Amino acid sequence: MTLGVIAIAVPAFALSCWLACYLIGRDPSRATLRWTATALVSYALGVAAWTVAPGSATAEVLLCIPALCWAGAVVSLLPLTPVERRPIDRGALLLGAAFLLMIVFLPQAGRLVVVAPMVGALSLMWRLRDQVVPRMLPLALTVMALLGTASLVLLLFTRSGELAAIAALGLDLLVVGYLMAVAHAGETGERLRPDLRRSLVAQIAVLVLAGIPAGVTLWLAPEQDGVALLQFTVLAAGSALAGLGSQVRRALDRVALADDQPLRSDRSALFLNADALLRRREQRRLNSIGEPEFLRMTRRALNDFGDLNRLARSPLTDLPAVERRLAGKEDQPRARARELRAVLRECVSSMRPAGPFGTTEDWRYYNVLQFCCVLGLNPYSRRLRTDGVSREARLAVDWFKRYVPQDVTKQWQREAAMLVAEQLWIDVVGRHRALPSAEITTRTT
Repeated sequence: MTLGVIAIAVPAFALSCWLACYLIGRDPSRATLRWTATALVSYALGVAAWTVAPGSATAEVLLCIPALCWAGAVVSLLPLTPVERRPIDRGALLLGAAFLLMIVFLPQAGRLVVVAPMVGALSLMWRLRDQVVPRMLPLALTVMALLGTASLVLLLFTRSGELAAIAALGLDLLVVGYLMAVAHAGETGERLRPDLRRSLVAQIAVLVLAGIPAGVTLWLAPEQDGVALLQFTVLAAGSALAGLGSQVRRALDRVALADDQPLRSDRSALFLNADALLRRREQRRLNSIGEPEFLRMTRRALNDFGDLNRLARSPLTDLPAVERRLAGKEDQPRARARELRAVLRECVSSMRPAGPFGTTEDWRYYNVLQFCCVLGLNPYSRRLRTDGVSREARLAVDWFKRYVPQDVTKQWQREAAMLVAEQLWIDVVGRHRALPSAEITTRTT
């Protein structure tokens, strides 16, 4: 094992593990971040396998899998309506499974077929580029796709260029991971740099404290596969701690302070406030942003209604209505989130038609927001429990399950969010300035 191999393998493995954990920790519910994290983990495992057994089929397969995950991440970014997204997501999964089997059983040269899904996904993104946010994302991803393809060609068809190919592929995936984080932060209205910078500093410390000793150990014991795997395991653990710092800290509190619930709750609130400050955008005038972005923020806030931590990071916590409700109270991110939740609940309540509960067309927007967002009920869940909910809520759940397809429910949520956004927008601009009605059917993720 040469010094050059160690100099590439150790930082590439550690940084890939760290960024994968950071993306998952940022928002595990987002398919885009899950696909990208999977690509980074597969690359890290491929680097470890290549270090132990250079040129092995296992290492090549693991290093080719990120291209498939890369394509999945791009597909999940496509601005599609709920009706359009379901068949495309299913098709992407089936094609991904088929291509995975192909790269396992095809000979070395045939594994280059993994670039086909990536080309298809980018073609779809370019067709919808006017609705992709940020606008430069299709171009940036195309450039990185070219770099990734060149790296795979170098890896699969040359022997002398393997080291450079693995380094270039790792750089490509790190940049793609950053782009996906930027896209997610833009969609949710959160800040990225302070939180990412703090996590990166922690990872640099891991590289210095654990990476250098691991590299020296690999150099001194070049033929000991067990020692090499142990060093990569230590690096993976340290990188996971750097990427999942907040989650690990909360898990430790649950274990160490299991018998002291008040102290654990107080510490959790303080840590969540601190994390929210890192990801909450600097205060700005909401009327300076565009209507489409304001609508996206409203949709996101309604979807996150039951998650106070996510609401604390929403730019809508700077709404004038929230400021009025906070007058004379403690101004903390979670306090703002609670007031934002109250404002959203009032907006939804104002949409309720007069009279007893109904399921007519006049009721559909209120029903979809009140029961699916405010109460957090999922009528289509097989494990839905309605114990303790009102009779009205049980009737609504039964109605959705029997008569309203899931895709229609999602579309109603989008349309109802438009009405809530209009109410909030009037309060922001101080006069009736309706959001564009075309936004009701605009494709967003």
